[in-house]
Amino acid sequence: MQPQVPPLLRTAAAYAWRLLVVGAAVYGVFMVLGRYHEIGVAIFLGMVITAMLRPLTGLLARLVPRGLAVALALLGSIVAVLGVLALVGAAVAGQSTTLVREFRDGVDRIQRWLEQPPFRLDPHALEDLQSKIGDYLSSHRSTLLSTAVSGAGRLVEVGTVLVLAIFTSVFFIHAGDRMWRWFCDQLPERGRWRWEVAGRAAWRTFTGYTHGIVLVAGTNAVLVGVALFFLGVPLAVPLAVLEFFAAFVPLLGSPVALAVAAVVALAAKGPLIAGVVVALIVVIGQIEGHLLHPLVMSWAVRLHPLVVAVSVIAGAISAGVVGAVVAVPLVSVCWSVRVALRAARTPGPADPLPEPGPEPGPEA
Repeated sequence: MQPQVPPLLRTAAAYAWRLLVVGAAVYGVFMVLGRYHEIGVAIFLGMVITAMLRPLTGLLARLVPRGLAVALALLGSIVAVLGVLALVGAAVAGQSTTLVREFRDGVDRIQRWLEQPPFRLDPHALEDLQSKIGDYLSSHRSTLLSTAVSGAGRLVEVGTVLVLAIFTSVFFIHAGDRMWRWFCDQLPERGRWRWEVAGRAAWRTFTGYTHGIVLVAGTNAVLVGVALFFLGVPLAVPLAVLEFFAAFVPLLGSPVALAVAAVVALAAKGPLIAGVVVALIVVIGQIEGHLLHPLVMSWAVRLHPLVVAVSVIAGAISAGVVGAVVAVPLVSVCWSVRVALRAARTPGPADPLPEPGPEPGPEA
């Protein structure tokens, strides 16, 4: 007589092997993405470009053919981005001489400040630190040069990813709905409706998140740029641009960018202005956390702040900066797909398939 297996143990074993299968599948997906992460990043950027430019393309398509509308939207966006980069370069070049003098004076001012109470740091310790930095740079010159060369190689990879992202966005904007419809037509008819529902929910969430995070980042950048300009902190425009891109990492990016601004203010204008910039970090953090995110992002991303924080940290650990940027929209899309599929009714044998919604594909 065989012993009876307790129902709880039987249920736990059933869930355990299913979790093992799911874990193995997820691990395999991440292994594949790790081998071809440049392609994954390019497709992600292409979808971001599509989400941002599709409304503009729709407006232009009322006046000109759609292919020309896509070209005008992309070329106009590229010119705008290059113009911002040129403005940043001009700002840095125009202030280079002043910046060198201010930073040299600022370093001396910080050194004198650290020598006074309450720090009372030994001045010889700072001199030793400066000499050690110089010795390190001179002794590791070849290593630094090889790092710079490898950085140039990474720059080529970044350029390739950007070109591929623009290339894919052209097709997503122009015919993304037809591409998605073709993909759904290849699936078994019985389960096709699930992909249609999931596609609509995923693209709606991704588009809402992209529009929301760009609006939040732009607002933060304007606030930081205006505040730094009136405080007289150098490099106000480059620091505002840094704030814009840092805001794409929720909860963590904006404070890090503003900390860089505080260091620049400390070196150039002294502790008082640096303290004002630190206060600015707190104010902008409150505005972003209690005003912008609830108003702009709540309808697109319904995640608890703890989930957002854990997602960002996990993404950063697994894939660095790219993982930190991609983590929140990925988790948001997965959650919205789960909610949409739970809310959708499974059709019976005699029930018709749901009517297709508004363009669920990458262009929808």
